[in-house]
Amino acid sequence: MSSLRQTIFGLFALCAAMAALPAHAAEDEQIWLQAIAQGPVSGDIVYFAEIQSRFGRDMGGLDQMLLRPAIGVKLSDRLTVFQGYAYVRTPQSGGGETREHRSFQQINWSLGKVARGPLSSRTRLEQRWVSSGDDMGWRLRQMIRLAVPLTERSGGVSALAYAEGFVALNDTDWGARDGFDRLRSFAGLELPLAGKSTMEVGYLNQYVKNRGRADDVDHVLLVTLQLRR
Repeated sequence: MSSLRQTIFGLFALCAAMAALPAHAAEDEQIWLQAIAQGPVSGDIVYFAEIQSRFGRDMGGLDQMLLRPAIGVKLSDRLTVFQGYAYVRTPQSGGGETREHRSFQQINWSLGKVARGPLSSRTRLEQRWVSSGDDMGWRLRQMIRLAVPLTERSGGVSALAYAEGFVALNDTDWGARDGFDRLRSFAGLELPLAGKSTMEVGYLNQYVKNRGRADDVDHVLLVTLQLRR
C-alpha cells in the first residue's frame, strides 16, 4: 500500500509540474485520438501502424492528422529496432495545408521494472521533408515511459507516465531551428481490454519552444487505443 500511495503521489506531483506555465506562453486546449496496431509478422520481424487525429484551437477543429507505419526486428527480449515512415497533414488557419513526409529509425529498449511496473525507453531519429520548403530536417526524440500496476492481479489497471523530449539537429528553410524543440509529459491510466490490448487515457502537456514569438503550451486530453497481437 505504501508503494501505491507513493506512485499516486508521484503522478499528482508530475501533473502539477506539467501545469506550471512558462512566462508569456500561448495556451490551447486540445484532444488527441490515436490508435496503434502492433504485433509479429514472422519470426523476429514485427510491425506497428499508427493513425492519429489532433483537434486544437480549444478543440474547435482538426489541427493535424498523422499516419505512421513501421517494420522492425526484435534483436532480443529487451531490444527492438524499427524503420518507419510518417505522413503528417496540417490544415492552415488561412486556408490550405502543409504536408510533411518523414523517414525515421527507432530503438525500443526495455529497461527493467520499477515498483513492479515496466520501465522502457524509445529513441527515434527523424528525417523530415515539409511542403513549405526544400530542406531536410533532422530531429532526435527520446521518451522514457513507466506503467505501474495499481492492483496485485496481473492485467489490471496501471498508472502510466512518460516524458518525451525533441531536439532539432539543424536549421531548415521551412522553420525548424537547431536546438531544443518541445517537451511532452503525460500522466494517466492504462486500462486493460481483450487479450493484450489496452486503452490509455490521461493528460498530456506539450511545451513548444518558438523563436521570435511566444512559446506554446498545449493542454491535451489524450486517448490511445493500443491493439496488440
